[in-house]
Amino acid sequence: MPEGDSLHRIAALLQPLVGERILAESPHPRGRVTGVARVLDGRVLERVEAVGKHLLLRFDGGVVLRSHLRMRGRWSLVPRGTPMRGRPWLVLRGRESEARLWNGPVLALDERPLRELGPDLLAEDAEIDDLVRRVRGSDATLLLGETLLDQRVIAGIGNMWLAEALWHAGVSPWRRVGEVSDDDLASTIAWAQEHMRSSVEGVRTPRAVYRRAGRPCPRCGAPVASRGLGDSNRTAYWCPRCQPDVGSDTFRR
Repeated sequence: MPEGDSLHRIAALLQPLVGERILAESPHPRGRVTGVARVLDGRVLERVEAVGKHLLLRFDGGVVLRSHLRMRGRWSLVPRGTPMRGRPWLVLRGRESEARLWNGPVLALDERPLRELGPDLLAEDAEIDDLVRRVRGSDATLLLGETLLDQRVIAGIGNMWLAEALWHAGVSPWRRVGEVSDDDLASTIAWAQEHMRSSVEGVRTPRAVYRRAGRPCPRCGAPVASRGLGDSNRTAYWCPRCQPDVGSDTFRR
């Protein structure tokens, strides 16, 4: 699933359409049934922004389009009139460019779900101390990995950045929130924020543990482990030697 940095890159990608009057259409039946193209057609796109894993396109008249890509959705920006291969769910045409949404599983004129989100990790005003307090305000008995994936706590972090940030901080995803120090929380969150912001600018960070189960840890050489995490059973990746879960009865090797 695209994480917060990917959505911020998409928001930057679509900036050439801001300020233009948009011609909208939905070539794909599943996009057409949402009815959003009829509402957006002829409106001026005033702003494009990312909030967590959501993309918001704000039009005149207070109309807001919310897009969530889940696992397979994809936005592209191409010169206007570029031949299509397949049928996108939504096309937004400006004077010279057009944005195309492919396989858009969440496409709605409703931003109310954002009220449930925690602060966006990549927001300009996101402060590490405030984000640590958000985590501290969550259930202290829950697993840290599960808590940091909860978009109601902090919005934008997904599986890949979670695994890498915890590894760099030397913190196990299997520790309970109440077992983790403020310093370790701050180190984890700050690393994720710094490198996700760099990713928005196009800087790639080599992966240490994500999707590297069974391969040697770059730091100590121990095999990287993987296991389903929490109720969602999303796969956690970690180094059992570098990220010990001492004190937790959640997982025993």
